[in-house]
Amino acid sequence: MVSRSSNRGRVRNRFHIMVKPGGPICNLDCGYCYYLNKTELYPGKKKFRMSEQLLGKFIRSYIASHPGPNVIFPWHGGEPTMLGLDFFRKAVALQQKYLPSGWKCINVPQTNGTLLDEEWCEFFIENNFAVGISIDGPAEFHDVHRPDNRGKPTHDRCMKALRMLLDFGVPTSVLCTVNGTNVKAPLEVYRFFREQGVTSIQFLPIVSPIGEGKVSTQSVSSSDYGHFLTAIFEEWLRLDIGKVSVQIIEECLAKQRGKAGSLCLYQEKCGDSIAMEHNGDLFACDHFVTSEWKLGNLNERSMRSMVESPKMKEFARAKKTSLPAFCLACDVKDMCNGGCPKDRIITTPDGEPGLNYLCEGLGQFFRHVRSRMEVVLSDSVESEPLEGVSDRPGRNAQCPCGSGRKYKKCCGDKDVLVS
Repeated sequence: MVSRSSNRGRVRNRFHIMVKPGGPICNLDCGYCYYLNKTELYPGKKKFRMSEQLLGKFIRSYIASHPGPNVIFPWHGGEPTMLGLDFFRKAVALQQKYLPSGWKCINVPQTNGTLLDEEWCEFFIENNFAVGISIDGPAEFHDVHRPDNRGKPTHDRCMKALRMLLDFGVPTSVLCTVNGTNVKAPLEVYRFFREQGVTSIQFLPIVSPIGEGKVSTQSVSSSDYGHFLTAIFEEWLRLDIGKVSVQIIEECLAKQRGKAGSLCLYQEKCGDSIAMEHNGDLFACDHFVTSEWKLGNLNERSMRSMVESPKMKEFARAKKTSLPAFCLACDVKDMCNGGCPKDRIITTPDGEPGLNYLCEGLGQFFRHVRSRMEVVLSDSVESEPLEGVSDRPGRNAQCPCGSGRKYKKCCGDKDVLVS
């Protein structure tokens, strides 16, 4: 381990590089995946694997570019576990080689779980890994969009991996896409994960543009997405404060406490989540892996020069400066900040372009959460279900999910509340 401790020359602000050591190659063929077609960036190439030389250069540069003492390595793809355990053993050895004294690396692979076994889990535990696993809820939702590349269902394999990770005590978070199939069953999806013992969940809305402000059938509708989030928030509020972490709810809590939050989606500017392909190409964002937003290549330029380049600064500023007037005047602008630029594909009511496709649903959710934050943030709230909000609504009362429908015709019609 390196004994140096000086921060001289380090990039001042924290950022994460979502490194894709195996490029876009995956053993699943998810219908909504936005990354599988990135093979087109490298025409004629069949082998997508980061070289050992580049791996060492990346790890050394990444550690040197951070203020410390914790350096998070997010490993993405494609499917990163397709590179095998030996690749990650080498990565850990290189991290230890270049890590300053007193510092720690936290490796966070995002995986579909289908290739994991006990050997992987033992390695994760021994080397301080936290794992994100992608599952879309019960099998009837998951298998619609997440077959393997032979067209076979994957839910059973993913759930086996989830159970192994939890049994071994690996810190595990579930990433669940919210799509046109599961968005109608928010409590079924949420309770499914809770019943598995999952305590950390991220919900990622699928918005797949097909031109002129329209989206694919796999995408969520904006209003349904708001309904989905609000129903889960109310369930979490009744039963799971201090027990289950839901990323977007944590973001709301941070904002309400006057903190910046951690999700790039809802920050004023972009630039915290950079993507790096298997060959060292750096891009401004995981969702903007295009020739337009390529910052350079690690084999040709320093990481610092790319992260602090005029092009990167332009990309970061554009999120704020391109907001339409409708957003600037919005009462939850501080919570949303226009959302992710990739989703700004529709026009405002007065015809100005650049409105987020999810605006209606996000606005409904953020307003609902804000109205309930006094309860959530009260000093009496610890980890027990809250008094006064644990009873189910009357059947003719308005549903707390924010749909505008009566409870008996909405969540009460399809879900039995947990006692």
